[in-house]
Amino acid sequence: MLTLFPELFPGPLAASLAGEALKAGVWSLEAVGIREFGIGRHRAVDDTPAGGGAGMVMRADVLAAAIDAARTRHGDLPAICFTPRGEPFTQATARELAAGPGALLVAGRFEGIDQRVIEGRGLREVSIGDYVLSGGELAAMVVIDAVVRLLPGVVGKPASLVEESFEAGLLEYPQYTRPREWEGRAIPDVLLSGDHAKIEAWRRGEAERLTRERRPDLWARRKKRQ
Repeated sequence: MLTLFPELFPGPLAASLAGEALKAGVWSLEAVGIREFGIGRHRAVDDTPAGGGAGMVMRADVLAAAIDAARTRHGDLPAICFTPRGEPFTQATARELAAGPGALLVAGRFEGIDQRVIEGRGLREVSIGDYVLSGGELAAMVVIDAVVRLLPGVVGKPASLVEESFEAGLLEYPQYTRPREWEGRAIPDVLLSGDHAKIEAWRRGEAERLTRERRPDLWARRKKRQ
């Protein structure tokens, strides 16, 4: 993990299932400060945009030095940087990364990263949503959490991963638990019937209904594949 703020890590990743797996050595994280590779007495990591404009841009030479050092230490890992213009991060991407050798995550700041280092070091541009954050650190945490929970031994019941949202191109069906009735709202009778075939059919129907209503884009892609 390359960042201007290594002290932010592991942060929330040290809690819950991801934290337990981190302690157990199921996965590992090294946060390296990009400023260690900065230029001059003040360890500069950015400069004004070529062509003018507001803000600052992270320097290609500084980031390249940080990336090269990380790859020398950990091997030629796939490298990802975070930007709103990147490919959408999806559950499929999480599965892809979970099955791989690991990844080098680069958290940008300011107005972004010099395009030449993106091209020169083969950085994969990824977006976690159509909004702008102050930097890539929170996006990196989202990606790490989504990937780590797919690693063997992290989630107690692996079967629970199969029925989650996006795994079958659908949103997840509604969940219920005790009490049987709460504020006049009852658990659907079918879930208490003990008829597993009917329960499965109900869950499937609800997942399809919610996907049609809330994510017509997902539903259209699913129908196209069928």
